Amino acid sequence: MTGTLDGAGTGEEPAPALRRAVRGYLDHLTVERGLSANTLSSYRRDLDRYLATLAAAGIDDLAAVGAAVVESHLARLRAGDDGHPPLSVSSAARAASAVRGLHRFALREGLTGADPSRDVHPPTPPRRLPRALPVDDVVRLLETAGPVAATGDGAPLALRDRALLEFLYGTGARISEAVGAAVDDVDPAEGTVLLRGKGGRTRLVPVGGYAVEALRAYLVRARPALAAAGRGTPAVFLNARGGALSRQGAWTILRRAAERAGLPVDGAHAVSPHTLRHSYATHLLDGGADVRVVQELLGHASVTTTQVYTLVTVERLREVYAIAHPRARG
Repeated sequence: MTGTLDGAGTGEEPAPALRRAVRGYLDHLTVERGLSANTLSSYRRDLDRYLATLAAAGIDDLAAVGAAVVESHLARLRAGDDGHPPLSVSSAARAASAVRGLHRFALREGLTGADPSRDVHPPTPPRRLPRALPVDDVVRLLETAGPVAATGDGAPLALRDRALLEFLYGTGARISEAVGAAVDDVDPAEGTVLLRGKGGRTRLVPVGGYAVEALRAYLVRARPALAAAGRGTPAVFLNARGGALSRQGAWTILRRAAERAGLPVDGAHAVSPHTLRHSYATHLLDGGADVRVVQELLGHASVTTTQVYTLVTVERLREVYAIAHPRARG
């Protein structure tokens, strides 16, 4: 039964066969693909909404889904309905990826004889170039986080804040990699850290000299005092209660430092933990680093992902050329 979509949103319960197919697909993504918990959670929500569409259309098996059903569902995501606001292009593209992946999985597993989503293309998100801070702004941000020589009652947190931000910029780590780093992962003597990235991949990256100095000051003079308030955790960065610092806690530290440095914390140009990662990559390429080396340092699975940063440097070159060359403006 192919059904129609006129009844979408009526609250029909998805058939057990549909639920089993989605569970199998999510298990596949977890075990075989190693997707992060956040990505899996997003896919689960996307597919729950897709199953609701199928149930409302009277469809109880993926083999009964036609291309028109898939197209109508994805169109509704972009348009919105009574119970849901319109999805952004990027969110709709992710939802389309989840639906198409489910149908490809069902075909491979013999649950269906065809893939109705094969010719349905997701919306293309607009290409947004990463925003990198000028080096002077990065330096000002790091220095406002707290001095490496901090003393007094607030010294442990000031030393932690400085070490965290130096670590983010000095290694190009994602915020999840920074808060997930363990003390044994850091080797100040060698100037390296083992980072655990997406999909369970690990990489050993160098730590800049300024970051090493800040880490040493924090690990020797601040972390023991913070750890004494907790129950023991291997995490490098701790909160005031001695537990592992959370992603939100790290974001708050950066926001406070950005405010003190006079950098934007709201709007399209707001400084975020990823801003430091973007700045790290862009400054390396500006300094002459090979894009494939930067790929390894960032932990990108494909060099294509890293190449977006080369566009940033080209844009910067264009700006400099337009300002400096006497014939640039024609």
